[in-house]
Amino acid sequence: MISSLESLPLYLSVANLIREKIFSHELAPGAWIDEKLLTASFGISRTPLREALKVLAAEGLITMKLRRGAYVTEVQETDIKNIFAVIALLEAQACRKVAEEATEEELEILDSIHTKLERAAANRDTERFFEVNQEFHHKLQDFAKNPWMHRVINDLRQVLKLQRRDSLTKIGRLEKSLLEHRQIMSALIGKKPAEAEALMKNHLLHGQEAAIE
Repeated sequence: MISSLESLPLYLSVANLIREKIFSHELAPGAWIDEKLLTASFGISRTPLREALKVLAAEGLITMKLRRGAYVTEVQETDIKNIFAVIALLEAQACRKVAEEATEEELEILDSIHTKLERAAANRDTERFFEVNQEFHHKLQDFAKNPWMHRVINDLRQVLKLQRRDSLTKIGRLEKSLLEHRQIMSALIGKKPAEAEALMKNHLLHGQEAAIE
């Protein structure tokens, strides 16, 4: 298991494996991290495991509790609201910048991703819709060309992935999300920065509402 990631430092390989277990809910929110079990499973010592846990704690996926060890973070409603407030502000700015400065080639790439989103929605494939939605937002951030903003957004989205996927299964949310994406894409292609910014902010705040209902 570890050998497949030999190009990375051992502790980062371990962090990747634990992250996968968290996102698959093999390690559920609130679960205690059994260091002894993981070191035996991965065939490693406790040093790289503890370094890996520090990485995941910095990402917000692990919560370290004094004298009790590490636990998978449980995302509370207040956390969701606070995270979405920051993401909505930053991604709205990114969307505005893309509407102002994106090249035709960049807009075509975004439009092609949106087409895949339409296809996933038509097939009622929420898993695929989630993946393509993430691809669209990542690419939008790339084209905004602000790596610091991109990093903050990605770190916050990592935490949201602890519960985010379930919101798309709620009645009407997938269709509403798709409509919002259509409007955003139209504003980007039309090079309407203020409209693109407002639409993206509203899109993400609607996502917050779906996540806490």
